Amino acid sequence: MKKSRREFLKQSLMGGAGITLTAMGMPASSYARILGANDRVNVGLVGFSDRARQTLLPCFFSNNKELNFDLIAVSDIWSRRREEGKAFLENKTGHNVQACVNNDELYKNKDLDAVIIATADFQHAYHTIEAVGHKMDVYCEKPFAETMEDARNALKAVKGSGKIFQVGTQRRSGASYHAAANFIKEGKFGPITMVEMTWNVNQPGRWRRPDLVKSIRESDTDWKRFLAGRPHDSWDPRKYLEFRLFWPYSSGIFGQWMTHQIDTVHWFSGLKHPRTAVANGGIYVWKDGRKNADTLTAVFEYGPQDDPTSGFQVMYSSRFHNSAGGIKEIYYSNGGTIDMATNKISHTGGLTERAAQEMGMHANLLPDMTLPTGNKTVTSANTGADPLTNGHVRNWMECVRSRKETNAPIEAAYSHSIALIMGNAAFRTGEKATFDENKQEVMAGGRPFIM
Repeated sequence: MKKSRREFLKQSLMGGAGITLTAMGMPASSYARILGANDRVNVGLVGFSDRARQTLLPCFFSNNKELNFDLIAVSDIWSRRREEGKAFLENKTGHNVQACVNNDELYKNKDLDAVIIATADFQHAYHTIEAVGHKMDVYCEKPFAETMEDARNALKAVKGSGKIFQVGTQRRSGASYHAAANFIKEGKFGPITMVEMTWNVNQPGRWRRPDLVKSIRESDTDWKRFLAGRPHDSWDPRKYLEFRLFWPYSSGIFGQWMTHQIDTVHWFSGLKHPRTAVANGGIYVWKDGRKNADTLTAVFEYGPQDDPTSGFQVMYSSRFHNSAGGIKEIYYSNGGTIDMATNKISHTGGLTERAAQEMGMHANLLPDMTLPTGNKTVTSANTGADPLTNGHVRNWMECVRSRKETNAPIEAAYSHSIALIMGNAAFRTGEKATFDENKQEVMAGGRPFIM
């Protein structure tokens, strides 16, 4: 959305605006809004990844014509992905798409207005800082940041830029989640007392790319640029392509899966991060050289910082080797439950009226009700253009137009980063993790957790 082009249009079409707009019965402000709505937004893709190709781009292209967005460039440091991205996007757009060897080349394109970032986990914050520094609006995949240094720097960069930002925790664009959030915030549920979350699969190949690992060569890409601020490391095609299995390139389960679910805790409760975290787990089944756990359990305590006697517990568990139990997100209060997997609010487990009377209390009898189910959560390895992500991408596009805050702004990204870093710190050190508000630092064993 180039100012020069908008100004040119307004000057050329509204030269005699007083007479023309009066004759049309339309104020100048209304006409300006129409011009803005017709001004194309040019987008670049940073990273032609599986997530981009299978989900983000289909969502973008299901909305771009209506909202007048175009995708004009792709940046990827691996020659294969760069060429595939160019071909894929040219087929979708019907026009030439610039293929950039890196982001330095991408940001020389002065027609760009915004970018979609779909790179490796540890690169998201780095690439966000880069993008807003070049005056781009940003849609960034989660997790947002895997270290507090990255999180702090990116938070500062985005807040100081005035640019539109959305992080890819798409539950925030789901009708059932909005309904649950409102139910809780209106006081109908009562105080949250416990949250149980699981994410279980039986997928030995999850996050593995063996065929690609065999085919890639260091000369095909830019390994030094890939490291994006991480410590020097020798070329390793598995770390490049299977980064989710290797710390410090990913926290694995914490960043990939827990991020989505813990984000709803922050949203529903209004709390910014856990007070404490403990965690345990390991590589119990898939002994394929990975460094991130295939089984994890973490327990978080949440509550007001100034009142340690008030709060609730969040128990999160995940495994790769047995799918029993599937995906679970259950909120508990003394009055009943909210089950986000079934979209049900019920009095299940809640205090009965008789028990309450015996204690001289009043029971909060929750109604049995079904939450809106228009945007059901998809948890398969390839979600496709699922309704939640489609709504989330569209929300970002609409906010780029309106300049309103997105459903998952930078503060939400920062909060989920703190939680995943606390979980990771507790798991890797064996210590209880806390958060130092003054330093904005995750602490474990009395020391900041640094990679």
